[in-house]
Amino acid sequence: MGFPGRNFAPPTLPSAGQGVKMLLIVNSALFLLGFVLARGGGYGFLEPFMLVPRDVLTGFALWQPFTYLFLHDPGGFSHILFNMLALYLFGSTLEGVWGTRRFLRFYFICGIGAGLCVIAANLFFGGLDTRTIGASGAIYGLLIAFGVLFPEATILFMFIFPMKAKYFVAIIGAIAFLSSMSASTGAGSGVSHFAHLGGFVVGWFALRSRFMAGAGSGARSRPRPRGPGIAETLRQQYKDWKLRRAKKKFQVYLRKHGGGNPPDRWVN
Repeated sequence: MGFPGRNFAPPTLPSAGQGVKMLLIVNSALFLLGFVLARGGGYGFLEPFMLVPRDVLTGFALWQPFTYLFLHDPGGFSHILFNMLALYLFGSTLEGVWGTRRFLRFYFICGIGAGLCVIAANLFFGGLDTRTIGASGAIYGLLIAFGVLFPEATILFMFIFPMKAKYFVAIIGAIAFLSSMSASTGAGSGVSHFAHLGGFVVGWFALRSRFMAGAGSGARSRPRPRGPGIAETLRQQYKDWKLRRAKKKFQVYLRKHGGGNPPDRWVN
């Protein structure tokens, strides 16, 4: 994971929207709660909210594919810091393009979808009592979305090597796939690689679904001619967002220099 370079779009560190802020606050608050409980011997209070395949399949703990996203390893800070840093850097830009509602929809589609992939993988390879926590599945979905929307953006891989987002995403996807194959052979590392790969794959398909591309359209049952791909659509949405921001800045400029209010047709 790395910080965006000078060619990152937008060119400055992104401003977190309401969705990203909410996720940052809830995840951080629950991590602090778990951190305190773990040192007081009361972490068992949060165990029913972890993702345990056996609990979901036989105990009908249907909330777990959702609640596990908000829990992180209380034994250290690297897990929560990595996920929250990625959420801020990549999620803020995506929310600025999509809007809060669509961003949160995509985030939870990826996170819950990753949880279902974990259940399926553990059912197939064994390990129904394995516990999974963390927002990494949703984060990997954000990574694939960022790579599709800003393929030419430059980020610093491992904080050192400048790399285009499309290559970074390809490398992360390959690592997740190979790690999942290793995990399936029993070479466990304490990391839920199936969640990473699941979030990546679910995010890829979600981007190409009408559920994401059609946001708010009521004519789903009617066949529509094929239009621009999702990448072109997202880039156009980003350009529209930049144009709206430029108009707002121009409005402020006119007011400061006695120009009065701009024409009504510029008001969004």
